[in-house]
Amino acid sequence: MLVEKRNAGRYAADFVKDGMVVGLGTGSTAKHAIQRLGERCKKEGLEIIGIPTSEQTKVQAEDLGLNISTLDEHPVIDITIDGADEIDPELNLIKGGGGALLREKIVAYHSKEVIIVADPSKMVDVLGVKFDLPVEIIQFCSTAIISSIEELDCSADLRMDNNTVFKTDNNNYIADCKFHQISEPYSLSRQLNDIPGVVENGLFVDMVNRVIIGKKEGVEEISIE
Repeated sequence: MLVEKRNAGRYAADFVKDGMVVGLGTGSTAKHAIQRLGERCKKEGLEIIGIPTSEQTKVQAEDLGLNISTLDEHPVIDITIDGADEIDPELNLIKGGGGALLREKIVAYHSKEVIIVADPSKMVDVLGVKFDLPVEIIQFCSTAIISSIEELDCSADLRMDNNTVFKTDNNNYIADCKFHQISEPYSLSRQLNDIPGVVENGLFVDMVNRVIIGKKEGVEEISIE
């Protein structure tokens, strides 16, 4: 899938125009978009301000010489380019496989346009069939929080990193939740976020303007007007 991811990321980067504030996503496909933006800044003299969604992305962007800032300094983002773990026909998403879902959702929420880049395997008929839903939770009473999540008819496991509990850039835990299928993502998102101790969930509902699916040759654009 390397070629498909590369084609999607690089294609999406060409939507960025001089002077834009750009949300920089996290993950294996988004990194190709960031790489392309670095090339454009050097070759074309493109001047942008990048808002990274993770510490990992921040390091990559800085290594490429991109100008980096924060939402506090630039509260309106012109365009965000990010990846996804699953995409349904209405362009709702599951995100969070890389552990950056909270920052990714905040950046997407403050963006005028959100472009998702992905390979064909990420398109699904119904969310949750192939990929567990990540839910970011606080460390305090994490077992009790996970038990409350499981009352929503799922099984949930605390994400591990080798032999230790995985921690996000916000120093929270992630519960990976197996729902088998998520037919009403908006309702489930609200239910999850109503549980005390849940910080945010990986359902991105009605937040995406355009999806770029990379192919071995070229890309496919999907949008909902």
